[in-house]
Amino acid sequence: MTTAHAATPIALTIAGSDSSGGAGIQADLKSFAALGVYGASAITALTAQNTQGVTGIHLVPPGFVSAQIEAVFADLDVAAVKIGMVAQRDTIEAIADALKRRPRVPVVLDPVMVATSGDRLLPPDAVAALRSSLIPAAAILTPNLPEAAALLDEPVASTEADIEAQGRRLLSLGCPAVLIKGGHGTGSTSIDYLVSRSGTLALSAPRSPTRNTHGTGCSLSSAIAAGLAKGEDLVTAVRHAKAFVSDAIAAADRFSVGHGHGPIHHFHRQY
Repeated sequence: MTTAHAATPIALTIAGSDSSGGAGIQADLKSFAALGVYGASAITALTAQNTQGVTGIHLVPPGFVSAQIEAVFADLDVAAVKIGMVAQRDTIEAIADALKRRPRVPVVLDPVMVATSGDRLLPPDAVAALRSSLIPAAAILTPNLPEAAALLDEPVASTEADIEAQGRRLLSLGCPAVLIKGGHGTGSTSIDYLVSRSGTLALSAPRSPTRNTHGTGCSLSSAIAAGLAKGEDLVTAVRHAKAFVSDAIAAADRFSVGHGHGPIHHFHRQY
């Protein structure tokens, strides 16, 4: 007699690889695993990087990005998708084409445009394709303050009213929800703003005094995808993801990794 098992929640990350292991695909898979979700991946770019910066980017051909996505969907029951570094316009179009065939799978889109170190990861000619092809396909968009401003060609918002207004303008690009992350802000608390058509929800957490913040944006978006893969509603998934990443940042100084912005501690709950 065989024992019936519950379905395994599966999430797919479509993003770039970080050779130092703190951000990108590596951070996403760690977040999935820490939150009890099986992670699959489609790599859009290889980066030569460490905690101090990016020294090289090698783009994966768009056709092979498509092949990775199709291989995963052909065999695995993917319940959520996270998209990070998309690297170039042709890759954006390839991803968008693949997702059009899976309209019921929720997509978390992290518009990775600039690394923590300040290195630009998305060329200007790809931003229009991101706006027109991927943002409308997303269940939620997760820009930080500089990324939200860049997507709108506006100055970085500095007040709560300005942040909410930018969130509403981002909604007009076609996604139902936007989480504008406050990690680049100032003050003793880090406030993220979840803006949707039903209103704005402010989510605050104490700002941890650490420089080990490499991969925070990747980890937050993948944690949201993990929650969606487990069947959580969007607000619950965002709340749980915010708590997970805040705790991972608070525990980051348990690590001594690299000489720049070190990684957060994805497995703070496990060890």
